[in-house]
Amino acid sequence: MIKFLLEKEFKQLLRNSFLPKLILIFPCMIMLLMPWAVSLEIKNIQLNIVDNDHSVISQRLVNKIAASTYFRLKEVPASYQEGLTNIESGEADIVMEIPQNLERDWMNGEEAHILIAANSVNGMKGGLGSSYLASIISDYSTELRSEYPDAAFVSGAVPTIRIDTLGLFNPNLNYKLYMIPALMAMLLTLLCGFLPALNIVSEKEVGTIEQINVTPVPKFMFILAKLLPYWIVGFVVLTLCFILAWLLYGVVPVGYFMVIYCSAILFVLVMSGFGLVISNYSATMQQSMFVMFFFLLVLMLMSGLFTPISSMPEWAQMITIFNPLKYFMVAMRMVYLKGSSLVELLPQLGVLLLFAVVFNTWAVLSYRKNR
Repeated sequence: MIKFLLEKEFKQLLRNSFLPKLILIFPCMIMLLMPWAVSLEIKNIQLNIVDNDHSVISQRLVNKIAASTYFRLKEVPASYQEGLTNIESGEADIVMEIPQNLERDWMNGEEAHILIAANSVNGMKGGLGSSYLASIISDYSTELRSEYPDAAFVSGAVPTIRIDTLGLFNPNLNYKLYMIPALMAMLLTLLCGFLPALNIVSEKEVGTIEQINVTPVPKFMFILAKLLPYWIVGFVVLTLCFILAWLLYGVVPVGYFMVIYCSAILFVLVMSGFGLVISNYSATMQQSMFVMFFFLLVLMLMSGLFTPISSMPEWAQMITIFNPLKYFMVAMRMVYLKGSSLVELLPQLGVLLLFAVVFNTWAVLSYRKNR
C-alpha cells in the first residue's frame, strides 16, 4: 500500500512544472551565493585621507594604508571638512586626518595625534573599520620606532601616535539604531507583499476566485481591493513600530516621519506588485509559500540587513542592484540616523518607483480573468 501512495506523491510532485526546478535551484543558490554574500568580514571600506603634513613619514603611512586589502583609498581631499562632505554624501566611510608637523613631532619625541572619523550608521562597519585602521597605524608607529631609535632621546619620552576616533551619526555604536529601521522594512515586506499574494492563492485553492472571474469587475479593481486592506494594516503596524521603538529603546528618527511614510508608500507598491506576480504564477498555497520563502531569504540576506553590501564580492554587489529591499532599507537608515530629506533620498526613491511600475504592470498583465 505504501508503495502506491509514495508513487502517487512523487508523480504529483513531478507533474508540477515549477516545484521540481525550484527544489534544485534553491540549495544551489544557498550554497553558491550566500557564503560569499553574507560575510561578517568587513572589506572595501571607502577611505579618504587628509594629509596636512605632506612629509616622508605621512606619505609612507598613506601608502601603507592604501596597500591594505580592507580599504579603498577613494580620495585625498584638501581639507577635513571636504572629507566630512564625502561621508554625508555616501562617497566615503572613513576620513583620516593627518595633522601638520607629524614628522617634526615624531622626530622630537613628542606625541602625534591622528583623527579617524567613521560613518557609524552601520555601527559594526564603522567600529571594525576604525579598529583596522588603528591597527595599521599602531604597526607603523612600531616600525618607525625601530627605524628612528634616537628620536626617544630628544625629549626623553617614547614617540607615539595617538589615535582619536569619532563616530559620526551613531557615536555610541548602538546596534539597535542600525537594526530597528531595517526590521521595520522587513515587516512591511511581509505584511504588504506576501500576505496579499497568499490570500489570492488561497482563493484559487478554495475556488472562490472563479466566481469573481465571471463577474464584470475589472481585474484592476479586483487587485486594488485585494491590496488596500493590507496597505492600511501595513501603515498601522509601521506607526505602531515607531511608538514601540520610542517607548522601549528610545529610538526616534533624526529626520521627519513624513519622509519615511513617503518612502514606505513606494516600497509597499513595489512589494505588493511583486507578491501579486508570484501569486499569478502559483497554482497552490504550497508552491507560492515555497517561492516566497526563496525570494524572502535572498532579499533579506542581500539587502545589507546584517552585513554591509560593500563587503560583498563585486558580482554579488551587482545582484543587489535588483533588490528593492536594499533601497528602502538604506532610505530608512538615512532618515533615522542622518535625518535625510526627500531630496537626498531621490536616488533610492527613483529606483523604487521604477520597480513599482514594472512589478505592478507585470501583475496586472499576467492576471488572467476569464469572462
